[in-house]
Amino acid sequence: MSANKGLLQEIKEYNWKFTMTSTRKVLLLLAGLGIVCMLFRLAVGMGPTTNLNDQWPWGLWIGFDVLTGVALAGGGYGTAIIVHVLHRNKYHAIARSAMLTSLLGYLLVMAGLFMDIGQWFNFWRPFVSWGHTSVLFEVFWCVSCYTTVQVLEFGEVVTEKVGTKYHGMFKKALPVLMIIGIIFPTLHQSSLGALYLIMVDKLYPLWWSPYLGLLFLMSSFFVGPAMICVETALAGRAFKHEVPIHVLRGLVRISGVFMILYLGLKFFDLANRGVFNLMFKGNLEGNLFLLEIILGVIIPIFIAFSGLSNTRKGLVTFGVLVSGGLIFNRMNVVFTGMSAAIGGWYFPSIMEWAVSIGLVAIGCLVYCFAAENFNVLDHEEHHHKVTA
Repeated sequence: MSANKGLLQEIKEYNWKFTMTSTRKVLLLLAGLGIVCMLFRLAVGMGPTTNLNDQWPWGLWIGFDVLTGVALAGGGYGTAIIVHVLHRNKYHAIARSAMLTSLLGYLLVMAGLFMDIGQWFNFWRPFVSWGHTSVLFEVFWCVSCYTTVQVLEFGEVVTEKVGTKYHGMFKKALPVLMIIGIIFPTLHQSSLGALYLIMVDKLYPLWWSPYLGLLFLMSSFFVGPAMICVETALAGRAFKHEVPIHVLRGLVRISGVFMILYLGLKFFDLANRGVFNLMFKGNLEGNLFLLEIILGVIIPIFIAFSGLSNTRKGLVTFGVLVSGGLIFNRMNVVFTGMSAAIGGWYFPSIMEWAVSIGLVAIGCLVYCFAAENFNVLDHEEHHHKVTA
């Protein structure tokens, strides 16, 4: 009891900072609106707040907040592999910021998943009802466990400032947590793709594949460096902190190698199943598939292995294209690829948009708070003028 009181006193006495700027005021407004909509959804149910129906039971909250959010948050485990397993020490400069981004991403994924539970007050049932034959059950447990592991990993950063007497314990536990934290994402990133294997007659052939789980896993890995490029660019503007170009360039080229493998597997699979020509059919599915591949994979590969990766503008362009391409891919799998088979029509309601945007805003605000108060960014002082 006295130890808890001491920790609470330490937290209370710490000189917390949060610089208020015009951008953060807008984010606070969006976050507040999102919270209000979330509370309203929990109070009245999904019917009055979403445009979901019997034909489209999965919408924006699953497609974007969960399937896309989990992939975009994959930079944490990818960076952990590079830094702590392969011992590429030059990437330590981005390790903590990648870990924080990943942690926040998974927390927001859990929030989005919670919003999509019809009877949200039954959220605890998967913890005691062992549906071990269900892919969704495996995804639920892996995401839940990995989020818990990430919270414990970040404890090593937090206890540098508050609860310092626990810092040694978290530091000793970090190697074990890192190993566990690499295993779980490998399982659920692929399992999210495996969910659609049963949709062989419903998902358009350009996106359905027997290798869908592996493709989801590979894309979650190569999008990690892309997200780091975007995040470091925003952090550089907000906190006057820039990661050296050679560090980001190295990550981008690692990402480029995985993108080449991804593209090769994709084209091999399409040719092997005899559906390669569907991308040139000129229909909506074919055109969107070409757009996804060209903008999200082929052009970024060129950037990664050309002189453009030697410039910050090129690195940011790479990050935006790859991250956007992955979002496009997940949206195509969830919506475009299923539209012809399912029929009907679905477009997210205003409240669905408000919740998703609000969750992103909350994540940005928490990142800013953590970056201002803890040693997340690789610089000596955290008292730079904030401009974001």
